[in-house]
Amino acid sequence: MLDKSRSKELFKKAQNFIPGGVNSPVRAFKAVGGDPIFIKSAKGAYMYDEDDNRYIDLINSWGPMILGHGNGAIEAAVADALKSSLSFGAPTSKEIEIAELITHMVPSIEKVRMVNSGTEATMSAIRLARGFTGRDKILKFEGCYHGHGDSFLIAAGSGAATMGTPNSPGVTKGTAKDTLTAPFNDLDAVKKIAEQNKGQIAALIVEPVAGNMGCVIPKEGYLQGLREVCDKEGIVLIFDEVMTGFRLSKAGAQGIFGVKPDITTLGKIIGGGMPVGAYGGKKEIMDFVSPQGPVYQAGTLSGNPIAMSAGLMMLHYLNDHDEVYEQIGASGQYLAKEIAKVNTALGKNYTINQLGSMISLFFNEEAVENFDGTKACDTEMFGKYFQGMLNEGVYLPPAQYESWFLSTSLSAEDLDHIVKSHEKVLKNLLA
Repeated sequence: MLDKSRSKELFKKAQNFIPGGVNSPVRAFKAVGGDPIFIKSAKGAYMYDEDDNRYIDLINSWGPMILGHGNGAIEAAVADALKSSLSFGAPTSKEIEIAELITHMVPSIEKVRMVNSGTEATMSAIRLARGFTGRDKILKFEGCYHGHGDSFLIAAGSGAATMGTPNSPGVTKGTAKDTLTAPFNDLDAVKKIAEQNKGQIAALIVEPVAGNMGCVIPKEGYLQGLREVCDKEGIVLIFDEVMTGFRLSKAGAQGIFGVKPDITTLGKIIGGGMPVGAYGGKKEIMDFVSPQGPVYQAGTLSGNPIAMSAGLMMLHYLNDHDEVYEQIGASGQYLAKEIAKVNTALGKNYTINQLGSMISLFFNEEAVENFDGTKACDTEMFGKYFQGMLNEGVYLPPAQYESWFLSTSLSAEDLDHIVKSHEKVLKNLLA
């Protein structure tokens, strides 16, 4: 067992001053037992905790560290930007540069507005869709998490599901009334809801590849079907690519599946590790945003020069290096294949969903295609598995409801260590 005494001490102190001792619920380890690990530093593929234990990092700050921790070029860009001040609250040339680059990399985005988080991006996108269409209702999918905006905490996944509060207190009945939900990957359900609420739905928002009920991949033709329903009913199609944007391809999930949304929300990778978000899409829709149009949205730190510098360097690197996606895709395929071999040898047919650098191991022997599939998993088993892997020096997402995120910093030795650790831990659990 690893010595985690310093982390335990810090968590005990944190609970006196921070609700639950953490600043984001899933960090509390409620779903996996034990106390959270407090991280001191990270470099490349590894994180180091306050007790100096080293972990292979498979969350990578929940997605943005696609090049691993402490990338030299990004750190240099941040250091250079620091010389000019931390913030201006006024326009800078870097905002134009990153906006132009985003529109170049993601063909569906003609104009883009920078914000400070993925939650802010999705909240703004929904308001924009309502303002553009003059309609009130939105349609989301069970298990898809779009941040902690009131409209999204209805049948939410990720931390909300982990904490057992998919319908959070504080969300008004009126908000819930205007939020329609459907099972992910069920196109017939979407068609039925659209017909029952004809002329009332402003937006359909979806994670094109879900990452907040574990990694769940859309069925063939599903995203195209959503596009067709939205076109027929005059509904704004929003792809929440906060996780998948620039991770699954230069153009995100939409670049892989060939479906263009009307609005895309982004975050994580476009900040290079700094707090950031963005939403963008068709010119005629984006021109409804203030000051060009009537839909108000503002932010003191939007387009922060430090975040823009980090994100600009990150996106330039990804745009210039196709091998990034080849490498992390190969790493994802290797882990999925080798972990499946171990499972089979141990008499278990656990489901593994993997696309590019996103992967999930579900403690469920049935296919996981929606939130019901994830909820059917053995979460107690996952908790024990998580703790076992942690003691082997592998840091997984502390919930069955989260995707793993890989980075280019993972070596062949790291991947083999993950597989060997999986075999050792699973053997012990099944003994």
